Amino acid sequence: MARLRRPKANFRLADSAQQVVGGFLLAGPFVVTEEVWVLAEDMTLVQSLSTAAIVFAIGYAALYKAAGRDPDDESDIAVGIPTRFASLMVVSYGSVLVLALSFGAPGTFLEGMPWPEIAFVTARAVGVGAVFSVVGAATADSVF
Repeated sequence: MARLRRPKANFRLADSAQQVVGGFLLAGPFVVTEEVWVLAEDMTLVQSLSTAAIVFAIGYAALYKAAGRDPDDESDIAVGIPTRFASLMVVSYGSVLVLALSFGAPGTFLEGMPWPEIAFVTARAVGVGAVFSVVGAATADSVF
């Protein structure tokens, strides 16, 4: 018997705006915390990749397991990646990066470091902040 499919859910600008509010809300405190930058300086590639995996897992679980959505019922951005999930990842990492650069955090916490190293440490610090940002972004998207 064929499964009846609902039409693809439309991902609206309002959904993305909700994610942005939640992502920025929880990202702020971690961008300006020196401990995050010290941790980021000492992170290995394996730790950075596992942090990214955690962000993706939290995001997916919050959007599709906890909220009860079906990713197959949503429009895809590419190759089966739901638009809502892609937006969540962009917001989770992007909000941390925007705040870090707006506050001048890399220059403050990584003073005296050569430019390439500043870029890598900043990327790792953004990854740490994204762990918390994704919680806020996914919660805001699911609740509102």
